[in-house]
Amino acid sequence: MRSPWRLNVALFVSGQTMSLFGSMVVQYAVMWWVTLQTRSGLAMALYVVAAFAPQGVVALFGGVLADRVDRRALVMAADGGIALATLVLALLMANGVDDLWIVLLAVAVRSVGAGVQTPAVRAMIPQIVPGEHLMRVNGIFHTIQSAMALLAPAAAGAIFAVFGIVPLFFLDVVTALIGIALLGRVSVPALRRAAEARSTYRQDLVEGMRHLRTHRIVRWLLSVYAITFLLTVAPSYVTPLMVARTFGTDEWLLTVLELAFSSGMLLGGVLMSTVLAKRGRIGLIMVATYGFGAVTVAMGLSTNVWVFYGFMFAFGLLAPLLAAPFTTLIQERVEPGMQGRVFSYVSIVSALATPASMVVFGPLADVVSVQTLLIAAGLTTVAVMAIATRLPDGRATVAATRSATSPASSTSQPVLGDGALPRKGSTK
Repeated sequence: MRSPWRLNVALFVSGQTMSLFGSMVVQYAVMWWVTLQTRSGLAMALYVVAAFAPQGVVALFGGVLADRVDRRALVMAADGGIALATLVLALLMANGVDDLWIVLLAVAVRSVGAGVQTPAVRAMIPQIVPGEHLMRVNGIFHTIQSAMALLAPAAAGAIFAVFGIVPLFFLDVVTALIGIALLGRVSVPALRRAAEARSTYRQDLVEGMRHLRTHRIVRWLLSVYAITFLLTVAPSYVTPLMVARTFGTDEWLLTVLELAFSSGMLLGGVLMSTVLAKRGRIGLIMVATYGFGAVTVAMGLSTNVWVFYGFMFAFGLLAPLLAAPFTTLIQERVEPGMQGRVFSYVSIVSALATPASMVVFGPLADVVSVQTLLIAAGLTTVAVMAIATRLPDGRATVAATRSATSPASSTSQPVLGDGALPRKGSTK
């Protein structure tokens, strides 16, 4: 029994890694292209809105789909749609059509596909991984993703500098097709709820909202996630502008920036899949969120490019310390038939918080220095998190997660009820 699930996980992770690698290459290349073509904070804000806002809107419906249909088929279809949009953009740019609005439109279409794909991928993991291995597998998943994130900017920088942006789009199409083929070989147990006659789409949507509203731990975790994206992740998107304005416009400077972040993510993922796999989830989340605030301030205070890269490395190091335990807590505490919808709200937060924040930070970056924005964002993050942990939901979450079943003894069944608070019992 151990061998089949490990093979499933290997195929699943390999396929998603290939697909993610191509997507990351395109993401870096387009971001650099917009930065170097415009050097405008407003243009960067438009790019972030195009890259994330559609995903946030569509994720609400994508999560319901993930709870109603075959998640594997849904992921494959979404990946194929993203590849098709990328292929169209590649053909247009190869023929000299490179208006900014066309590039941003293609980015937005890709974002729609991600809004369908992401909740299904996250909800599929507990279907193929025993509960006691969730934290470790999530850590491994983030480690491999981080390794790809380390290779992607290097590959993107080399190909972009020598051949231009179009070949990178074709690379993304090929990796997406490989990812689809590998995912097709993954055996995913049928989700009982997806095979039953059930409520309408609207009722499912309302049920997901009610679940989120009445479950304290999930609600508080999602709030912390939103704070992090609003105040630290979004401002990090203007760091290429800081590099270009302060340290130079050579393409290798932007490449090193992404390599520093990705190297930190790689080390963080390794730590999460090894020495930190058995550590308390909530403690790691606290370290990551406060750390994001402190490192963001430090980046704003940096006057040397290599010191700046060092803090960007630390920023990347903290990312898996938030993502892996956060994802694991959701997977452990939400019933399988509801996870697609709950993870859709996670996708909505990560997708909409970033462009919403960039609508403010992008134009501000054309008025005040990026350094000032980073310092202000980091200090605000620390202050808001200090308040959040002292609110009733924050205290209840910390107490419940520290006193609940330890990671080492987790079962394959998720904990149900009001954020697993014992006094509430199981609710739907």
